[in-house]
Order: sequence, then C-alpha cells, then structure tokens
Amino acid sequence: MRFNHGLIERNSVLLLVLSFLTVTIGGIAEIVPLFAVETTIERVKGVRPYTPLELAGRNIYIREGCYLCHSQQIRPFRDEYERYGHYSLAAESMYDHPFQWGSKRTGPDLARVGGRYSHEWHMAHLIAPRSVVPESIMPGYPFLMRRLDVRDIAAHLRTNRAVGVPYDEEMLANARADLEAQANPDADTAGLLKRYPKAVVGNFDGDATMLTEMDALIAYLQMLGTLVRFSDVKPEHLKQ
Repeated sequence: MRFNHGLIERNSVLLLVLSFLTVTIGGIAEIVPLFAVETTIERVKGVRPYTPLELAGRNIYIREGCYLCHSQQIRPFRDEYERYGHYSLAAESMYDHPFQWGSKRTGPDLARVGGRYSHEWHMAHLIAPRSVVPESIMPGYPFLMRRLDVRDIAAHLRTNRAVGVPYDEEMLANARADLEAQANPDADTAGLLKRYPKAVVGNFDGDATMLTEMDALIAYLQMLGTLVRFSDVKPEHLKQ
C-alpha cells in the first residue's frame, strides 16, 4: 500500500488522472440525485415573484450593500426562532438572483422584517438611524428621497424571466403601471393585487408627489417574510 501511494505521488501524470477521476465520481454522486427528484426546492404556498416596485427596492438594497451587515437567513436554532421567527425556507429565495442570505450580521436579520414596523419608522430609520435606534452604527441614507428611475423596469422583469422567474406577458405589459400603483393608495390596485397577492400598497415615504427610491426600498422591506403562512409549513421529517 505504501509502495503504491508513493508511486502515485512520484508520477505527476498518474496523480493528475486519478485526481480527475476522484473529483468526477464525487461530482456525479452529488449532481445526479438532483435530477432524479421532482424538485430540489420544496414548493411552498404563497411564494411569488417580486412586484416591480419591490424588485426596484431590492436592487437598491443590493446597490447600497445592505446585505453586508444584514442577513436574510434565519437558522433553525431556538435563539434565532425566538428572536426572528420561523427559520428560513429555500423556497423563499427561489426567485432571488442573487439570494440575500448574507455572510455576517452587524445588524439584525431581515428575513421577517415585513410588517414589524410602520412605513414612517422605516423612513426615519433610513434617513437618520439613531433617531429611532440610538445604538445603531448604520449610516444614513437621506439621498434615497430622490426620484426613482423606472425607465427599464419592464426590461428588468424580462431579464428575470430569462433566468426562470415566472413573469408572464400581463406582468410585463403592466410593469410600469403596477410599480406606480403600489406607491399610491388612491390608485386602482385590483390588477396589481391579482398579479401579486399580498403586495403592500402605501405612500411609503409620505410624499405623494414623487415616486422615490425610498418608496421602493420600503416596499421591498415590508414584504420580506410576509408571503408564507408558516403555520401551514410542516417539516419534511414530520410529513410521513
């Protein structure tokens, strides 16, 4: 055995070939089972694509690096469950490109932040964090009160559809109208809510005269964790 091992280490070509075979076999063992099951992500009722306004807000969330300090992944531990709520499900991130699980927490996890605070609280927190959380080290984002650029929103939905997000032609055709209606409580939102159930409609930044980046970001934050009824979610090992 020692002789064979030494032979392999001294022969670079043989070592390369055997290493390649080992990696190939291991890769096949990991990948093939994924094609043998119906889906690699458990389907959960309630999960839907982002509304155009939520998607715009998510883009701002990524642009400003919010994921560097805030995760969106609640682990299945008691302390996490008691602080943040139900542990995160893979299905909740199925339309995320890329996902926002994060790698560290300087601030709290945001996977279940939707509906926990008012629009006014979020706006105050984003403009001057220490006005509502004195110990916060988060920088302020008062510049988010500027006008939201919505010129390419339909194209952005179309791009997401190309990578698997199920936006249909009706959603694409109404992208601009749905985006504007979600931030206007006086608008006709019947079509919006039919296409995107549980979409939060509101004058998010308190200014009805202009659609802003603040509107978009708050709309995104207010939907996080609100789509799934976790009382209906049963762990796989208990479904037998």
